[in-house]
Amino acid sequence: MYSRNLRLITVIIITVTLAFLSCKKDTLITNPSAKLSFSQNSLLFDTVFTTIGSTVQAFEVLNTYNQPIKISSLKLAGGEASPYKINVNGTPGISFANIQIPAKDSIFVFVTVTINPGKSNTPFLVEDSLIFTTNNNVQSVYLEAYGQNAVFIKPTVFPPTGPAYSVIPCSSIWTSSLPVVITGYAVVNTGCTLTIEAGTKIYMHNNAVLFVSGGATLVINGASGNPVVFQGDRLDDAYQTIPGQWGEILLSPLSINDSINWALIKNGTIGIEADSNGNAYLSPTLKIHHTIIKSMSEYGLLGQDSYIKGDDLLIEDCQYCCVNLSIGGNYTFNQCTFADYWNYTQRQTSLLNINNYYFDINNNLHVRPMDSANFYNCIIFGALTNEVNLDTKGGIFDYAFNNCELKTNINPNSNFNPKTQNLLNADPLFNSTGEPPADDYHVNPNTSPALLQGSQAYGNYPIDLDGNTRSYMSTLGAYQR
Repeated sequence: MYSRNLRLITVIIITVTLAFLSCKKDTLITNPSAKLSFSQNSLLFDTVFTTIGSTVQAFEVLNTYNQPIKISSLKLAGGEASPYKINVNGTPGISFANIQIPAKDSIFVFVTVTINPGKSNTPFLVEDSLIFTTNNNVQSVYLEAYGQNAVFIKPTVFPPTGPAYSVIPCSSIWTSSLPVVITGYAVVNTGCTLTIEAGTKIYMHNNAVLFVSGGATLVINGASGNPVVFQGDRLDDAYQTIPGQWGEILLSPLSINDSINWALIKNGTIGIEADSNGNAYLSPTLKIHHTIIKSMSEYGLLGQDSYIKGDDLLIEDCQYCCVNLSIGGNYTFNQCTFADYWNYTQRQTSLLNINNYYFDINNNLHVRPMDSANFYNCIIFGALTNEVNLDTKGGIFDYAFNNCELKTNINPNSNFNPKTQNLLNADPLFNSTGEPPADDYHVNPNTSPALLQGSQAYGNYPIDLDGNTRSYMSTLGAYQR
């Protein structure tokens, strides 16, 4: 009997204890010394263009205690006037009250910032804080962003079909005094010229296109060490190397006298698309020199029945082709490096495509002459077994590789001169291949087979892509050393 009573008393004590502990676990902690923990104590946004919202950043608010804790107040110190906006566990607002975090649990706070224009041409600091009050403890998370004024080109015409667009004033000159941010289609109208001076930075919003109409002209006047830059308008570190952030530079049919010198064009869908010339090749659609096109989700340079002359170009790491010369045309490239080690997805198409036909919407074949596709002193090399695709359905199909280093399984023929044949599939030994920031398409200065293989017979291009003086016999490709 005594033993039975003892067991009963023990069970009662354990039950009461567990109930007490359970109640304690569900009871809010009110000790003034209890504080929140944060996954980070500050959020730092990269430069944000005025009037354009930032990317979303987030941090975690943690309750490290064995009891729930209540945030009596969470607010932006700047209140309604703050450029920052917050979202707590999916609920947007400026201030929140009585947020309970269960024991050993957490909540997420998401933050964005939209900055009003200022008077400065240089980036300016925009600060605020998130203030947490818990058990009369006040804690804060610091918010910091730099705002940047810019010239904003936004759509003013919204047709029922087709993209929204704005028309750039005739004879416009963009300079480096302020960056340019393009949303939608920015159109250079027929009879007009857009000139872009050295050091100008053009930031393209999602799907944005610089459209050069027939009869219009684009002139880019970059300089060695001070190029004109085209890139996406997200400046956070995570976006610096992501392709496909914007549309393209589109030189539409019959645009005239387009020239690009010393430019960097990166992280879009198509770097440059040059459409039909239509003037029997009396003058090039595009002359392009000392330019880098990189990390495009489709094509680096797309020519369609066009006339393009290029030298000292680096076109690298594109998903479909670095250079696609389609539906015929007239093309000359000297001292260029075309290299493709795309690794975001599996690439299946050669980096250089040359063809002279297309099929219309009724699947009818149309052949247009490839009057010439000539490559001199170039490196055309990548990760696939064959990086040169020659695609013809008959008709004129004239191409030539002279003093070039090629990655291809095409059998040499009269269009591959003896020096080219000696350099078929000989690795140029690039310093580093792959997506930025690992990419470096200079060749090894001591052992590359591209050294001393160039010829001045095809033209004199004395300055390489680094601005160095080139000597002959020169190194193949865009860089002398």
